[in-house]
Amino acid sequence: MQSFPHTYNASVTASQSGHLAVTADGLPDLAAAPPAEFDGPGDQWSPETLLMSSLASCFILSFRAVDAASRFEWVSIKCQSSGVLDRVDKVTKFTSVTHHVHLLVHSEGDIDKAGKLLQKAESVCLISNSLSAEVHLETEISPV
Repeated sequence: MQSFPHTYNASVTASQSGHLAVTADGLPDLAAAPPAEFDGPGDQWSPETLLMSSLASCFILSFRAVDAASRFEWVSIKCQSSGVLDRVDKVTKFTSVTHHVHLLVHSEGDIDKAGKLLQKAESVCLISNSLSAEVHLETEISPV
């Protein structure tokens, strides 16, 4: 890993109407638009869905890092991150995020350790730690 601080860059270009073009060096371009809740088409990535995907991705990558340090074996993981957007003191913001995580493990005996590792992953997730919204973790751990 490179020493801190790290810098990340992305660019967005747009005309007066239509989709936004999201770009970053060396990455595939994305199209973005407002979500249906803000009168957008609802058929493109939005800033809101991009944030939720960033949270879910960061959670899983954090779990992988925690897992690597503990040498824990597992089968698969899925994280669905859901955010609540609300108005608080005349400011629209995410007030809470819930990670719904399903982890498939090899045996019943792995469930307790898996739960502790999932909690640790949430505590070290840098995207979650960067938000002012409350972050909740709901887990389902199942053996094969």
